[in-house]
Amino acid sequence: MARKRKGRIVDGVLIVDKPSGLTSNAVLQRVKTIYFAQKAGHTGSLDPLATGILPICFGEATKFSAYLLNADKAYRFTLKLGRVTSTGDAEGEVLQSNPVKVSEKQAKKVVKQFVGTIEQIPPMYSALKINGQTLYKLARQGVEVERKKRQITIYQLDFIRLEDDLLTLEVHCSKGTYVRTLAEDIGAKLGCGASVEALRRIYAEPFSRDDLVTMDELEALYQSQDFVRLNALLLPVDSMLMDYPEIVLDDDMAYYVQQGQAVQIPGAPLEGKLRLYNEQEEFIGMGRIDDDGKVCPDRLLKVHK
Repeated sequence: MARKRKGRIVDGVLIVDKPSGLTSNAVLQRVKTIYFAQKAGHTGSLDPLATGILPICFGEATKFSAYLLNADKAYRFTLKLGRVTSTGDAEGEVLQSNPVKVSEKQAKKVVKQFVGTIEQIPPMYSALKINGQTLYKLARQGVEVERKKRQITIYQLDFIRLEDDLLTLEVHCSKGTYVRTLAEDIGAKLGCGASVEALRRIYAEPFSRDDLVTMDELEALYQSQDFVRLNALLLPVDSMLMDYPEIVLDDDMAYYVQQGQAVQIPGAPLEGKLRLYNEQEEFIGMGRIDDDGKVCPDRLLKVHK
């Protein structure tokens, strides 16, 4: 007999403003406790130093987190020029302290060189696995392994300000971009080296700063056990999927799809994945176009009884 899960059935997405100094998993576990939720997961780690957008999925929303794997991100980050560390950020051991003679004009010129498709070598202090081993665990043991270059895309990299040895930028980038590596590469181009002093995620497709909820807000509602207001902060499950086209199924089509069958729908896209809704405009899950041009289920919501 299956063991009954502890906690409430909670479905939806919460966009948490992750505070600095905590791991993404620590934030996840605290938020799960605040909601007394049966099931929760996040859609992409932030370094402990970093702050900003951390989408947390509850219940049925966890089924769709994989759809965000290719999502673009945007960050505001500050480089400490002249400082090179073992981790590429302020938490690492300082390996070099170099004099800084960088003008605003020079900084803007170098920054422009990183826009477009570029190559990065993933840092040792990352969650990437090579041959089944997590890089940051090897790094903590003093082990360094060879990493292959990866292509990433910097869609936009904006100069914000230069104050003494602190250079602040905003970047809009593709998945797999390591901001710490970007900072190190910019520092190398400037001739003085650099590492990340501060990092804030300001966009994680399709979520922006407007969706953020702070831990202080959540803690206050937890203290009063106000689950009505806590639930009101949740975004619907389909909010994470708005970049996919939608299609409305009549009751018969919805029934067959929910039984795992493909259906022919006039006017449906010719390929790809799409959001599925019933006649009551309720989200029922994700579908895809099969080889016969029919809409078949890809991942569906479970109906709670």
